[in-house]
Amino acid sequence: MEKKKNEKFIFTKSNYIFLIIGVVLNVIGFLLMIGGAAETKNAFDADELFSHVRITVAPILITLGYIVIVYSIMKKPKSVSDQSTEKE
Repeated sequence: MEKKKNEKFIFTKSNYIFLIIGVVLNVIGFLLMIGGAAETKNAFDADELFSHVRITVAPILITLGYIVIVYSIMKKPKSVSDQSTEKE
């Protein structure tokens, strides 16, 4: 039951950077969706509620954020792929 001294983390620095970028994109997208509340119950501002930022930009940022997060999880470090090809 010896532990390998060469054990490394699966994620590298670049994986964590992409993960943080994806989370930041998601947070920015969700923050852009916030708002549109009326000051009184009888007031309705359709321009604020259905703004271009809230309807198009925010969902695009959120989708891009999830794509970057999935990429950061699936990205294989070069050292691991090099070692697997050498063993074969």
